[in-house]
Amino acid sequence: MSVLISYIGLFSLCFLAATVLPFSSEAALAGLVVYHEALVLPVLVATLGNVLGSATTFWLGWRARSWMQQATPRTAQRLAQAQRWLERWGPPLLLGGWVPLVGDALVGVAGAMRLPVRPCMLWISVGKLGRYCVVALAAQALI
Repeated sequence: MSVLISYIGLFSLCFLAATVLPFSSEAALAGLVVYHEALVLPVLVATLGNVLGSATTFWLGWRARSWMQQATPRTAQRLAQAQRWLERWGPPLLLGGWVPLVGDALVGVAGAMRLPVRPCMLWISVGKLGRYCVVALAAQALI
């Protein structure tokens, strides 16, 4: 039962870390990898939670499009920069959706720009899976 609870906790933390909440999920993943001496399942659970959190952020951006257009000057400037990057690079830029602070903003702006969902989620998933693989392998090397 405690194994199930630890995976539910990891999923939840990874989900929240991919929304606008300032959480970090890497330590939780590393701890679970070390504690359970497992690699694949923790990475998959963390990736799924984080991708679904990003899907929520994308949806919130989609819904908040009009709010983003009325943002404060400083926020509007940051949103405009993210929009320029996305206009230039498109959905592949979301490969960096895991980068703290910047990544969540890019995902939200991609939603507000109404970029196509499938390519965006594909690039987000690849980036997050790659990041969690690196974290898990580093943690496993400590065992």
